[in-house]
Amino acid sequence: MTSQPRPDPAVEIRMTTLHATRGANFWSTRPVMRMDLVVGAYEDISSADVPGFTEALVSAMPGLEEHRCSIGERGGFIIRLRDGTYAPHIVEHIALELQTMIGHDVGYGRTRGGDNDFEYTLVFEHLHEGVGLRAAALALETVQQAFAGNLHGVDHAVAELSALASTPDVPKMQQQVLCGITGGSDRAATREEIVRRGFGSNELIVDVSPVFLLQAGLPYARSDIAIVTDTNLTDVPERYREEERAQRLMATVADAVDRGGIVIVPAKEWEVQDKVREAGCRVAIFAIDSDVTRRDRKVARAVAMVTDGRIVVEARGKREDLGPVRDDGPIGAQVAGALAAYTLNELQPPHAATASIQAQVSQ
Repeated sequence: MTSQPRPDPAVEIRMTTLHATRGANFWSTRPVMRMDLVVGAYEDISSADVPGFTEALVSAMPGLEEHRCSIGERGGFIIRLRDGTYAPHIVEHIALELQTMIGHDVGYGRTRGGDNDFEYTLVFEHLHEGVGLRAAALALETVQQAFAGNLHGVDHAVAELSALASTPDVPKMQQQVLCGITGGSDRAATREEIVRRGFGSNELIVDVSPVFLLQAGLPYARSDIAIVTDTNLTDVPERYREEERAQRLMATVADAVDRGGIVIVPAKEWEVQDKVREAGCRVAIFAIDSDVTRRDRKVARAVAMVTDGRIVVEARGKREDLGPVRDDGPIGAQVAGALAAYTLNELQPPHAATASIQAQVSQ
C-alpha cells in the first residue's frame, strides 16, 4: 500500500502579510520584518515528518549550525529540526540565515500565533529594508521546496540578496518630536490640552493610534516625552487587547524617549510603569481624582491629580496648582495634558507665549 503524497507546500504554506516595521515596535526596539503565514495542511506536518528535510536544509545552509534557538546552544536549531518543528518557525530562521550568508549580522527573530485562527506571525531583524523584504519571500520559497523534497541549494537567493544589499537603503528614521501620545482613548483631547497650554505651534506632538503602533511601529525616532492615556484598546486585533499585550504595546512609546526622559502614565497602571522604567525612562503619573496610591507615588517623578475641582501637581516635595478642571473635555486628557505641559516647561525654558498661557490657565 502506497502512502498518500503530501499536500503541495506551495499551495498550503502562504504569505498573507509582509511589511517592514521601521520604528520602535511591539516586538523590538530594532527594525524588523513582520510576516504573516497560513500553513493549511502543514499545521500538522513537521520537519521530522519529511525524510531528508533537515539534511537538505543544512547542506544548502551550513550556517544553520550556529543557530542556538530555544535550546540555547550551538546546533540548537538543528536539534529542533530533527525533533520536529513547523514551517513558520523554520521560515524565521531561514530568513535570518540568508541575510547572514551575505554578511549581515542579524539574529533576532520570533514566531508566534497570529491575529487570526490558523495564522502565524513571525518577525525577524534586518539591516537593509529591501534585503529584509526579499529575504522573507526567499525564505518561504526555500522552506516550501524543502517540504516538497526538491531543495537544491540557495545560491540564487544569496546572489539576489547580495545585489540588493549593494543598493541604497531607505533612509533611517531621524525625526524628533516633542511628545508622542498613544492609548485607547482621549489622545486627540490630550494633544489639544498640551497645545492649549502653549506647546505645539513650533513643535510636533504626534498622536499614534495603537493599531498603527502595532502594524508599523512608532512613526518617529525620538521624543522629548511620551504619554500613555490608557490601555483600553479597541482598534487592534482581540489578542492584543488582552491586558499583558496591551500594556506591552502601549509601553513601546518609551523606547523612543531618551534614557532618563519622562513618560506620563495613568495611576495604577503599574505594569506599564514598570515597563517604562525598564526602558530607562522616568515615570510621571496622572489621576482623574485624588486616589493616588503609595506605590504610584513611590515610582513617580511627578504626580498630577484632581483635588476640589482643580488640577494639582506634586513634584520634589512641592505642590503646584495648574488650574481648574473644565467642562469642555475629558478629565483624564486635561490632567495628562496639564502634566505634560508642566513637564515640558521643566525640561526647557518656557517661551513667552507659554509663560503667558500658563498664567491664564491657572486662573
